[in-house]
Amino acid sequence: MRVTNLPQKFLDALPVLKQLQTHGFEAYFVGGSVRDTLLGSQINDVDIATNAYPAEVKNIFKRTVDTGIKHGTIMVLDHGNGYEVTTFRTESGYQDFRRPDHVTFVRSLKDDLKRRDLTINALAMDPTGKIIDLFGGLADLKAKKIKAVGQPAERFHEDALRMMRAVRFVSQLGFTLEKQTRQAISDNAQLLTKIAVERIHVEWVKLMLGKTVDHALAEFIRTKMYLYCPCFKDHENNLKKIADLSGLSLDNEVTVWVLLAHYFGLKPKETGQMLRKWKSSNDLIKDVTTAQNALENFPQLEPKLLYETGLPLLLVANQVAKYENSALPDEKLHSMYVSLPIKNKRELTLTGNDLIKELKIKPGPKIGKIINLVEEMVLNGELNNDKNSLLQYAKSLI
Repeated sequence: MRVTNLPQKFLDALPVLKQLQTHGFEAYFVGGSVRDTLLGSQINDVDIATNAYPAEVKNIFKRTVDTGIKHGTIMVLDHGNGYEVTTFRTESGYQDFRRPDHVTFVRSLKDDLKRRDLTINALAMDPTGKIIDLFGGLADLKAKKIKAVGQPAERFHEDALRMMRAVRFVSQLGFTLEKQTRQAISDNAQLLTKIAVERIHVEWVKLMLGKTVDHALAEFIRTKMYLYCPCFKDHENNLKKIADLSGLSLDNEVTVWVLLAHYFGLKPKETGQMLRKWKSSNDLIKDVTTAQNALENFPQLEPKLLYETGLPLLLVANQVAKYENSALPDEKLHSMYVSLPIKNKRELTLTGNDLIKELKIKPGPKIGKIINLVEEMVLNGELNNDKNSLLQYAKSLI
């Protein structure tokens, strides 16, 4: 098989492959960019594999960066772009189920491709667009099948995260999980405990943002991987409820966690605890718990709640509320927010400095209390956001 119309990103990178070939080496495009091209999907970065050893790559190109030279990866800088060029390699001794103890550089493309996770990711493409398929990846693409290269258990013992990746691709591509691959995941699911939570987190979110989340979640539950993810152990039935939601389609990570927290029956404080176990950022925790707090009040939303939540997180909460039939039309929610007299404290015409200068109030907690009272009166429509009016009200409070 040959790709006749190479996407522009491949064309831009061709000089790197041809330079390697000019010096007597093999060079191929490999991995996800090849797979996505064959699927007609948009590609991101292109990866290049070669039988040139790292020192040989550095001798060929004038501008390089040792981004991962220990594992054979050199960044080649060409015409303002950076391309990762990786030497064919074999790996062995995965004692931690995450990283190889030994990496050996080789000259054989087959030896390099057979260490990859899935057949659809073990495809290579030469500079002319010819596809090199040594492990049945083309047939699996056609059959829409997720299948491990070689013996599935061996691949998962090399890097246990590959189990999550396999199910993530079920979600992203709408493919089905091959029988032996599924069984190997079930047999080795406990190996996820060897993997850093941060890595599992990334795959989990990608899974939940895919186009066939229901199928992927069903596999996630069926293979028992959920047992080895933070805080999921006691929520098999709740995960099944999520998998059964009609037309499940999520836009972003915040929505993912708000949905989970809602179906897990967690309070915002408990949600924060769960997210910390997933090594989430403080910003993510704040956004999720804020949106969850708004969700608990749907469809009755007071001005103060609209104001404190903000439109983006209100729309997140509303997306989850749609699965509970408690949502508002997005247009109405937008209108409710836009009609607020102020959207943030900066829009309030009265400041703490005004209280100090105009009303001679000494700096301290009292100023914050007055500003908060004024802010609430404006939000509720009981005061116009006019500086003189607000000063007069503040004076009356004193």
